[in-house]
Amino acid sequence: MLTAGLLAACTGTDDGPDEGDATVTLSAPGEQLTVVADDGPAAASVSTSRVLFERSDVVVVAEADDRAGTLLGSSAAVALGVPLLVVEPGAAEVADELDRLGATHVLAVGEVEPPSDGVEVVTAPATPEAVEQATGLRFTGAEEVPAGADADAVAGLVADPPVALRGDGTASSGTSAEGSLPAVQRPDPLEDTFVLATGESVAGIATARAAGARVVLTGGATDPRASDDVVTALSEAPSPSVVALGAGFAAEDGLDWKTATALKGDQLPGGGQLLFPGRLIVALYGHPGTSSLGLLGEQDLPGAIDRAREVAAPYEEVVDTPVVPAFEVIATVASSGAGEDGDYSYEAPVEQLRPWVEAAGEAGLYVVLDLQPGRTDFLTQAKRYEELLQLPHVGLALDPEWRLRPDQVHLTEIGQVGVDEVNQVVTWLADLTREAALPQKLLVLHQFQLRMLPGRERLDLAREELAVMVHADGQGAPGAKLGTWAALRAEAQPELAWGWKNFIDEDEPMLSPAETIARVSPTPDLISYQ
Repeated sequence: MLTAGLLAACTGTDDGPDEGDATVTLSAPGEQLTVVADDGPAAASVSTSRVLFERSDVVVVAEADDRAGTLLGSSAAVALGVPLLVVEPGAAEVADELDRLGATHVLAVGEVEPPSDGVEVVTAPATPEAVEQATGLRFTGAEEVPAGADADAVAGLVADPPVALRGDGTASSGTSAEGSLPAVQRPDPLEDTFVLATGESVAGIATARAAGARVVLTGGATDPRASDDVVTALSEAPSPSVVALGAGFAAEDGLDWKTATALKGDQLPGGGQLLFPGRLIVALYGHPGTSSLGLLGEQDLPGAIDRAREVAAPYEEVVDTPVVPAFEVIATVASSGAGEDGDYSYEAPVEQLRPWVEAAGEAGLYVVLDLQPGRTDFLTQAKRYEELLQLPHVGLALDPEWRLRPDQVHLTEIGQVGVDEVNQVVTWLADLTREAALPQKLLVLHQFQLRMLPGRERLDLAREELAVMVHADGQGAPGAKLGTWAALRAEAQPELAWGWKNFIDEDEPMLSPAETIARVSPTPDLISYQ
């Protein structure tokens, strides 16, 4: 990853200009990820120019606070194929950048006083007619840009046909046109360069479009996994270089691996690469082939997919977020017998679960693999299912109720697991997710008593590869369950996601979907049925 502020690696392209034409040479970023995170508009415009342009005899300049000049300057820069730099009081970067670019001519649009040492300044008020006169361009029309939509409008500009952008309700700026530019020889565009832009640097966006780079707006987000549009755009490009343009990117930890994840392009059921907020998961719980462990095993695989959809469907009427049906598959089942390995847990073979996991993914369902480890530890069992956890739609659940001490057997007392053992799973699963460039994975921690997860306040929630969830899976009367919910949430870390379980037979009575959403607050991110 390269942070651009001083220097960018350059590989120029040039078709050979006619004598007297202005020359432009582009520079493809030399790294997969380059960050332009300057705070001020002048510095951001200069850094973007440094990343994408090696040379430009012609440069467009506008005043940073002049909206009319910046919008029309953007139109001119994109149509000409040259950088747009914006000037701020006391900022010397623009003069230095003009010198680096070898600029001979500056088009000053609107009310701006550009550095003039060694360059010929062509002035034009912020009107399409004046810019046409100064540049020789012929705009096909004018587009009124509403307030707050400048970044979107500039990101949508193309060189041909050129369109003049005008601020809605903004008066034209500048005085009279003076002088004219030489013809500009455009180089081949940087079609394999993608600029992820938070939107505050309009001049930087214009410079990117002038270079032929594709601009994808993130809506202010600095994690590229957060936007379906970003993930889709990046994954469709063969081998793109990515420029992250926006001050917020400076504080985005792990931007390199997050960008690599977006580039790979795997998405979660329901879209995107981050789990929450943005979806409600509704799951059938159980084990394939047996009805005694939950709803999942009461029918065959096609029937289970249909039933998962049927159970999830009512929630679409009571929540505003997309509803994703899911399987929560008990992969390791607590056993009354020790078994050959002595761990009191039956570990279902991967090949037994694979048809259910793969078919669910093909049907748009999320899958959670649930572990009931008995006398072994959670990490040992989780590693058994690594090849299934390599799939983008598969998460993991740890059930401390069934975690035994060496002298315990099931159903004599409720099990528990220390936070250090859970954190080992967090580290392993997060590393797996990052190394495979997978979407964020769900890690569920079942709990209905405080003693089941001692030390929970030390839970590692810093790994952004995971969404860690506490799932309140107690059974009984709604009032008692809501009391457990409140107790589990008391003084909980704000980064935790939350889940709720409805028991078909054991709850007295079971809450309906509408009642679950109305009475369980905050709204759970996962609701499972057993």
